Amino acid sequence: MTHAVSNRRGWLVTFSGTGINLALGVLYTWSVIKAAIPMEWGWTAAQKSDPYAIACFVFAIAMIPAGRLQDKIGPRWVATIGGAAVALGCIIAGLAGSSYLGFVIGFGVFGGIGIGFGYAAATPAAVKWFPASQTGMIAGLVVAGFGLAAVYIAPTAQALLGAYGVSQTMIIFGIAFFVIVVTLAQFLRNPPADYVPFDAKADIRPTTTAAAKPPVDMNWRQMIRTSNFWMLWTMYVFGAAAGLMVIGSAASMSKAALGPAAFVAVAVLAVGNAGGRVLAGVVSDIIGRQLTLFFAFLMQGALVLIPVFYGDDSIALLFAVTMIGACYGANLALFPSATKDHFGMKSFGLNYGVMFTAWGVGGLILPRIAGMAKDITGKEDLAFYIASGLMVCGAMLALINLAMTRGKFDEIKDMQSKKEKPILPGHHVAGA
Repeated sequence: MTHAVSNRRGWLVTFSGTGINLALGVLYTWSVIKAAIPMEWGWTAAQKSDPYAIACFVFAIAMIPAGRLQDKIGPRWVATIGGAAVALGCIIAGLAGSSYLGFVIGFGVFGGIGIGFGYAAATPAAVKWFPASQTGMIAGLVVAGFGLAAVYIAPTAQALLGAYGVSQTMIIFGIAFFVIVVTLAQFLRNPPADYVPFDAKADIRPTTTAAAKPPVDMNWRQMIRTSNFWMLWTMYVFGAAAGLMVIGSAASMSKAALGPAAFVAVAVLAVGNAGGRVLAGVVSDIIGRQLTLFFAFLMQGALVLIPVFYGDDSIALLFAVTMIGACYGANLALFPSATKDHFGMKSFGLNYGVMFTAWGVGGLILPRIAGMAKDITGKEDLAFYIASGLMVCGAMLALINLAMTRGKFDEIKDMQSKKEKPILPGHHVAGA
């Protein structure tokens, strides 16, 4: 296999994964759907947050079996299962009428499973085609689709909801996403077992960047016994909780400033979300994952307070929502990259599935707190203060993690320098 052929296949897998995530990003339009739920359904604010919060949690849990499966049977079948499940979930919710339980089971459980399976297949398949020095960039491109999805789904949902109502809109989404995800899933492929990606930067990459190679490939049991894993996992909980709370409430919290155009907040948040994933991935390939996370956490800690103090100012609100989306999106590029950097590629699918449970825990807790706060006080301000505090804690943990890993990567570099120089131009170790 020549470099040109492998490169083309790698980019095909990458953009197929991006396309799959563009469909699975229906999760991020829940704030638009939630705002359209009729008063006569009798749902409380907390209940309106539950299908979304449960979908986030199930999504994260589903990443574990999905990661194991994609390591064993490949990404194509896993993504196909995901497309079928998310379609079934949307259709169940659509057929449930005003049933709260129907939406929880449909959108929350089946939708969460489908999103988890599709998402788990896309990123590992893509990064395996590229060298370590491009991990952040490739991961950022694939997951950018998920964040960018709301740019087109939010106005589409707004139009469909106005014309057909909540139930029929969910059914339409189910059918459309089945066709899109299942079709694109057929292009996902892992590289051959003996494939080694060409890395022109291998000899010049700084030793302290995030792309340093771990000395061993760890399985998930070995990974969870390390303090490094639990530090990264805790940081991921904090970053996910704040971002998902804002995503789930973007349309409703923007009504005072934007009125009927509140869905615009969802769209600009999606632009920030997608842009933050790509930018953070590229930057982290240069300065490292932990330092990039530090700046993202610190910025978001300040930004989440803007809706509290300037919620009626449309310009300030849209700026805050866009930048919060960017800081949140950074997590989705940085944590899969960090998982690969620290624990290796061999069990990357399952390892990241385990790491991703942090995202589900964050998505389950803080959006629910925001809904409960609104039921009690009429506002979500308390949840935003909590989110700001979590961001500050996350920034401190990023600095501690940086100090811990810097010395470790220097040690790894010394170990690698004593070994025989790898064969960089080739792609197959055996039979090259």
